[in-house]
Amino acid sequence: MQLRYYTQAAQGQYSLWSSARPVDDWMKDPATDPRLKARLAKAQQIRRFAVEELGLPDNGSYKNYASLQRPFVLWNVVATPELSLKPLQWCFPIAGCVNYRGYYSKDDAQAYADTLREQHYDVQVGGVPAYSTLGWFDDPLLSTFINYNDAELARMIFHELAHQVVYVQGDSAFNESFAVAVEEAGVQRWLVHEGNDAMRDDYARYAARRKDFLALLLKYRGQLETAYASDASDAEKRARKAQVFAELKAEYQHLKQNWGGYGGYDRWFEQPLSNAHLASVATYNDFLPALEKLLEEKKNFRAFYAAVHTMSLLDKPERQRVLQQLSSP
Repeated sequence: MQLRYYTQAAQGQYSLWSSARPVDDWMKDPATDPRLKARLAKAQQIRRFAVEELGLPDNGSYKNYASLQRPFVLWNVVATPELSLKPLQWCFPIAGCVNYRGYYSKDDAQAYADTLREQHYDVQVGGVPAYSTLGWFDDPLLSTFINYNDAELARMIFHELAHQVVYVQGDSAFNESFAVAVEEAGVQRWLVHEGNDAMRDDYARYAARRKDFLALLLKYRGQLETAYASDASDAEKRARKAQVFAELKAEYQHLKQNWGGYGGYDRWFEQPLSNAHLASVATYNDFLPALEKLLEEKKNFRAFYAAVHTMSLLDKPERQRVLQQLSSP
């Protein structure tokens, strides 16, 4: 099983590299769609901004482009026990231990998810538009995200480049919270320099909805944590779990009304929800408030990166203690 997994990973990565061509070649090719040329030009402008204004790495990443014949580059499998929000971990040579297992084929991801469900795990299979090889290789721009609007494209590039600045093996929550802190502050700065009033208003609405969505999920995640930690029987915990997810879906409908009917998260709520879905959200946001506070204190990105790098050298319990201190009032 493990050998087969590594084989598909190596083949998938090689296919990505072999299909990527320099952006300059795409721009010079008369057969390239003018709309794609415009998106590639925008991506190069965003990349320059990332290097010059945010202090992110200036290397071969995002200088090539690959057109993939699928909606996502990877599908990640996330799993938790039936009555726990603690995700399973898988350990790999470069990334270390992470809370997900990635597949280049959706069918392969679903097949592995099915084996976990047979073992009574809660499972989520989610498409991934981009990922970072952590500076080991030159990550290309991909068709899976090149058509995002300008602010979303910037957010994606800033996030993935941030993983090349600081990455701690075995601490997904720290890594992802850091990358989200960089992407959010980076987009705000990018909008000031490169955006217009309409773009800034659109992004402010997007950010407000995303904040509401995350707060909603974290609220019900907290209720599940309380239920699972209680002395109730497993049967009672299962009943409470079903009730919590029903209430989560009902409250989302009220949230949509507050958004004027915006349905951007409908697909997320249409799938059968489980612990795994809430575990995924936690991975990206657990330490975000602490890191945002640190960035505000340091006042510039390079000083922030240096402080986070120092934090990355601590052992995990000490790092979490420092982060908890930062996030306290």
